Amino acid sequence: MIDPQLADLRKTYAQRTLAEADVLPDAMHQFRQWMDEALAAQLDEPTAFTLSTVSGTGQPSSRVVLLKGLPDDAGFLFYTNYDSRKGQELAAQPLAALNFFWPGLERQVRVEGRIEKAPEEMSTEYFQSRPRSSQLGAWASPQSQIIGSREELEAREAAIATEFGAQNPLPRPAHWGGFILRPHRLEFWQGRPSRLHDRIVYELQGSAWHRSRLAP
Repeated sequence: MIDPQLADLRKTYAQRTLAEADVLPDAMHQFRQWMDEALAAQLDEPTAFTLSTVSGTGQPSSRVVLLKGLPDDAGFLFYTNYDSRKGQELAAQPLAALNFFWPGLERQVRVEGRIEKAPEEMSTEYFQSRPRSSQLGAWASPQSQIIGSREELEAREAAIATEFGAQNPLPRPAHWGGFILRPHRLEFWQGRPSRLHDRIVYELQGSAWHRSRLAP
């Protein structure tokens, strides 16, 4: 049965075009250009992306994460609890996909690549730059584990705060840190009318990026 409330929702994309002549030779430089434009447009959460991982049984899972850097213009940096579901899945299967969607610009970027842990000093520097409340939260939350109640979580936070007293910044917990995705494929998607969208894909071949156009 068709649900017209959902099935009849449509939007015509017509803001921009994307031609091969419009993009840079290097995929990461092209991404940075689009990210800079998303930031300049003052979109809501321009650094948010959907991170997809896969379990040992082949079950995919996705969640929204925030981009925290582009190290050496050669990777995508984000932080998490290493004991969380995504942390454990990335440790077991170090491949992942990212998807950035900027509806205000009618754009998305799809990224695929290999995962590595960020250097310890990088994770520590970022952790200790965060607000103290966020540092306490990282210590207190057993991310992705079942807990009995909200009150239990808040009690854990209060206990951690008491334990550390006025110390600021806090030491970084060993279970918390960064991951860097090193991409081998990026796709830049620009919405167009009639669903004839522009799709330019970059694939890493050796040390060089090869560009192609994909059918929408």
